[in-house]
Amino acid sequence: MSSRPSRPGPLDIAILSWRDTTHPDGGGSEVFVEEVARELVRRGHRVTLRCAAHGDAPAEQDLDGVRLMRRGARLTVYPRSLLWVARHRRRYDVVLDVINGIPFGTPLVRRRGLVGLVHHVHQRQWQIIYPGFWGRVGWFVESRLTPLLYRRVPFLTVSEASATDLARLGTPAAAITVARNGLAVAPAAVPRSASPRLCVLARLVPHKQIEHALAVVERLRPEFPDLRLDIVGEGWWHDRLQADAEQRGVEKSVTFHGRVSDAERDRLLAEAWLALLPSAKEGWGLAVLEAAAQGTPTVAYRDAGGVAESIVDGRTGILAENEDDLVAVTRQLLSDAELRERMGTEAVAWSRRFTWEATTDVVEEVLRSS
Repeated sequence: MSSRPSRPGPLDIAILSWRDTTHPDGGGSEVFVEEVARELVRRGHRVTLRCAAHGDAPAEQDLDGVRLMRRGARLTVYPRSLLWVARHRRRYDVVLDVINGIPFGTPLVRRRGLVGLVHHVHQRQWQIIYPGFWGRVGWFVESRLTPLLYRRVPFLTVSEASATDLARLGTPAAAITVARNGLAVAPAAVPRSASPRLCVLARLVPHKQIEHALAVVERLRPEFPDLRLDIVGEGWWHDRLQADAEQRGVEKSVTFHGRVSDAERDRLLAEAWLALLPSAKEGWGLAVLEAAAQGTPTVAYRDAGGVAESIVDGRTGILAENEDDLVAVTRQLLSDAELRERMGTEAVAWSRRFTWEATTDVVEEVLRSS
């Protein structure tokens, strides 16, 4: 972290983010940004959040005191935001540049008062989503150009796993601060499902590997005929997943809920016996804590980054080694009510350790020192 003296008093903060939480592709990174932005405003700071426009969303909106500006499309949001920072560089004390694979390039127009935020490194996502030329270009930008351009910029990230990945790419370890996700979820007052039920909470995109959850249902349904899978989230991979469910013959056991309200999300997680998060990579895994708050253990992959920190292996969930192990672990937990309940109790206690106030304490300190 920077050794510069902290800035006193309220700050004028600009946040650049690819998306906001209402964007069809919005996810945990956007929740982090908006929750922290709200808390910064409550502490007396002035915050402007700039992101891409989408659909019928208004160009400007008040988000509990945060000025939310939507400008540009999926790719043009980057140059337009950079030009905006250049025009207003004297207005803002600090700019938080949220790097989601592609950087905004803010060091080109600003030397001080600049912080980068990276949830996770996207090497595996580039390989999965763009397996050819464009994937190699994207990884070159993220792994080579971004570390060079941001070499003097302090970084925030959400897990030790992501901090390690950033350091491997050349970001000095001393410049990286971990601010883990918070949580603002209360237990839902609904009973657990009487029949076995799984829940996946994720964007419907290839690197979330929701096909693996469909495979779990396919392979375990002979042993658990009433097994159901609730898939909560939306994304451009929806039709492929629906076709995969039909090809596997499990479409009647799977419900695609799309994007739901927080209350409906919590109800589905509370009814589930287990949550599955078979993602290839997560910076932290906010869905893990959202399930934990409902007393629902999560099964995820050990090598998927931050989930190895958001899950206390063997206590609040289990980290699987591969797809076969995912199936085996799920079978074990579906068959052992006592183990599930013990993990669920520990998961609730674990989830209560994380608050957005504590997250913002860390973020605020880095912003003041930038």
